[in-house]
Amino acid sequence: MTPRIEDIDIHELLPQQEPFVLVDRLTWFDEQRTTTEFTVREDHLMVEDGRLMTCALAENMAQTCAARLGYVNKYILKKDIQIGFIGAVKDMVIHDTPKIGDMLVTTIDVLQQLMNITLAEATIRCNDRIIATSQLKIAMVAS
Repeated sequence: MTPRIEDIDIHELLPQQEPFVLVDRLTWFDEQRTTTEFTVREDHLMVEDGRLMTCALAENMAQTCAARLGYVNKYILKKDIQIGFIGAVKDMVIHDTPKIGDMLVTTIDVLQQLMNITLAEATIRCNDRIIATSQLKIAMVAS
């Protein structure tokens, strides 16, 4: 039985573990769209001078993709979590970096999925503003 989405421990869906986790919770999942939330904490490894580092935004997008794939594997396919990697980042635009206490709402929309490759468009919002966008190609390691 699939638990309610708000009851899922994000650590069960991600291959990444602390201190590298940049997603707190899964808030939406369907075949085309996945949304996560992450609150920037002062003690996070990727916070510098009170702000989340730029590179962490790309990783947050990738971990939202990983949460989607983890959900598919665990609750739909009934398989173990697979390891994946970023195959390509295209057209990344960063308008701002969030500060400590800000909540990121990250949405990925699947544009195409072929075998073990997912092409997704990612958007990060913070305080109701888009702060970053990108297109990601995520490749899963064959199991």
